[in-house]
Amino acid sequence: MPDPAFRPAQPLPYGRQHITDADVAAVAEALRADFLTQGPRVAEFETQFAAYIGARYAVAVSNGTAALHLCALALGVGPGQRVITTPLTFAASANCVLYCGGEVHFADIDPATGLIDLQAVRALLGAHPKGYFQGLIPVDFAGLGADLEQARALADEFGLWIIEDACHAPGGFFVDSEGRERRCGSSQLADLAIFSFHPVKHIATGEGGMVTTNDERLYHRLLRLRTHGITRDEASFVNPGEGGWYMEMQELGYNYRISDINCALGLSQLSRAEAGLARRRELAVRYDDAFAALPGVDVLAPGRPGHAYHLYVVQVADRRGLYDFLKTRQIFAQVHYIPVHRMPYYERLGWRKGDFPQAEAYYARCLSLPLYPTLTDEEQDYVVACIREFLAG
Repeated sequence: MPDPAFRPAQPLPYGRQHITDADVAAVAEALRADFLTQGPRVAEFETQFAAYIGARYAVAVSNGTAALHLCALALGVGPGQRVITTPLTFAASANCVLYCGGEVHFADIDPATGLIDLQAVRALLGAHPKGYFQGLIPVDFAGLGADLEQARALADEFGLWIIEDACHAPGGFFVDSEGRERRCGSSQLADLAIFSFHPVKHIATGEGGMVTTNDERLYHRLLRLRTHGITRDEASFVNPGEGGWYMEMQELGYNYRISDINCALGLSQLSRAEAGLARRRELAVRYDDAFAALPGVDVLAPGRPGHAYHLYVVQVADRRGLYDFLKTRQIFAQVHYIPVHRMPYYERLGWRKGDFPQAEAYYARCLSLPLYPTLTDEEQDYVVACIREFLAG
């Protein structure tokens, strides 16, 4: 039973970074090294992250949005190209298509999971001539792995590429039709996958992101696009090299590099990623148990295998009331997400309220509760007790 006199020593946000003495030492060592950027820690982080996720290649970049943009560029998104994604995501999952001049379309969600409804995707694809759409961006929402087996079948049938937005799910997996665990972001079924290392994610670098792929051609193009479209690879030069200083800008790229300082922190965090994931899952089970018999609280996809639990989402009738009440108790829950098509910018593109009723119904009731590896059992019990207090009126 929770201690009725307990009060947390600090506010409880929905997510919080976990920085250890080892992390601080790793960053300090990087600051004393010869390279602050474009040095060996970047490649080391890429290699170790690819091994952790189960992908052949990884390209570290400045943030998750940059990762999405580079993926869209590498796949040739441009004017006249149409890409399908979910309205229940951070805006960057859709914005990356617009950055390249493409056109975004949405498919509604499965209300049981918050993931894109692949039957809705099929209906959208079937309502247009084959070739009308070029790509699909499923999102591993809250840490639930999207069913990329079904997504891949659709992509192959309709001639689409796939970018998996796996920002919420490093270490997570979905179970395929043969009972195999398919790691999120491994790029076994997607052309490219992306991750974010924002402080509230499983692995923090301050700011940072990663693209994973098993396609060597895409890998080399990503490396070039990350650094202004410039290469120093003599074998790929268009013109003869003039000396050791020579390099070529072969296409319009960007400065989306990440520093060795960030990667030093990422390497240290990666070394305990599984421990952090295990604690997230342990806390999720405790929440599941607490809410199982509590009327008025619906848990999003409780107990689902492979869930990486970036977020722990509940749905309640009076979301605004609970949100405000928890703030008075120093609990800072959050809403994930306002559906992208309801953002004013997207409304100016023609999307309207009512276009995706499942996503909008989910949004009206959802709340993300505190969930991070350093959350204590006592703090979690306090969150649950406050929710019980609110519901009791």
